Amino acid sequence: MTRTTDVFPEGYLSMRRRRLAALLAVPLLFAAACGTDKGTGATSASSSALQVTGEAGKQPQVKFPGGSPAKTSSVNMLSEGTGESFKKGDSVLANLTVFDWDGKKNAMAGSTYTSKPELIKVDDKLPKVLFDAFHKVKPGGRFVAVVAPADSYTKEDLEQAKQQGIDTSNPKVFVFDPVRAVPVMIKGTGADPEVKGVKLESPEGAAPKLSTKTDEKAPKELISKTVIEGDGAKVEKGQTIMVQYTGKIWGTDREFDSSWAKGGAPVSFPIGVGQVIKGWDQSLVGAKAGSRLLVSIPPDLGYGKQGQPQANIKGTDTLVFVVDVLGSY
Repeated sequence: MTRTTDVFPEGYLSMRRRRLAALLAVPLLFAAACGTDKGTGATSASSSALQVTGEAGKQPQVKFPGGSPAKTSSVNMLSEGTGESFKKGDSVLANLTVFDWDGKKNAMAGSTYTSKPELIKVDDKLPKVLFDAFHKVKPGGRFVAVVAPADSYTKEDLEQAKQQGIDTSNPKVFVFDPVRAVPVMIKGTGADPEVKGVKLESPEGAAPKLSTKTDEKAPKELISKTVIEGDGAKVEKGQTIMVQYTGKIWGTDREFDSSWAKGGAPVSFPIGVGQVIKGWDQSLVGAKAGSRLLVSIPPDLGYGKQGQPQANIKGTDTLVFVVDVLGSY
C-alpha cells in the first residue's frame, strides 16, 4: 500500500498502521489488521489456560498448556489498572510482548521491552478481541490475548499473508501493558506566527488550518515559531516523539501530507537522531509537550536537490508544517 506518509518522515510514519502481513511477520511494529465480529469466546485452549508471570510494566513470561494451540481468539484480563478506561478513538501508548503459539516451541516473537512502547489506535481496524480488551483495561493494567487468524482477520488479509509466504495456521499471543492514552489534539489559542506568506488558524477543538498560497519568496533559512506554548516536558534528542501535523508546499498551498487528513491519529518516530528530515530534527527537539509549531524548512534541510518524487516534492520546494507536539518518551 503506497501513501505519501510512506515517504515522510523517512518511512517512519508508515509504521503506525500496518495490516495482517506485518502483524504476523514483524509483531514488534504492532499495527491494525481488520477485525471481525467474532473472537471473544474461550475454548479449552484459550487465554485463560496461559500462565503469565511478572509484574505489569515489566517483561512478562508465559507458560503454555500442552496440546494443540487455540483455534479461536480470547482475552484474559490479568490486571485492571487504575484511572479511566480507554475508549474508541484513543491512541494508547503500550508495551506488548508477542508469542507464536505453535504447540511446540511457543517462542517469543518480540517485545517492546527491548526497544520502546508502541502507539496503538483503538478503533474498528483492530481485531475485535483486542478492541474489546482495550475498553476494559486501564493505564497500568495488563491483559493477555489470543489472536487467532481464523476469526480475527478477513479473507483478504489471510490471502495477502499467504501470498507473502506467511504462516497463518497458528495464533499469536499478545501480552499488553497499556501505559497511557495520548491526546489527539492540543489546547490553547494560537498566536500569529508572523511569517509573511503563511496563514495559520487554530480553532479550538479542531485541526489547524494552514495556508501557504503566496507570492512572497520562501525564506532560505529554517524558521520555527511556537504559536501555542505547551506546559509539558521538553522533547529530548533520541526520544520518540508523538505528533499531529500538516505539510504544504510554500507558494502553492498544496498539501502533500497530513495526519489530520488520515483520520487524526497521532504518529510517532525517533527525533534528533537522523531518522527524519533535518528540519524536523532541528526544530522539534526542545519543544514542550502541548505546543503547536509553525515550521518552514528550506530544501537543504528537507529532501535536498533530489526532492521526493513520490510525494511530488521538487528539489527547490520549501516545506511548511504545522506540528502539534503531543508528547515524547
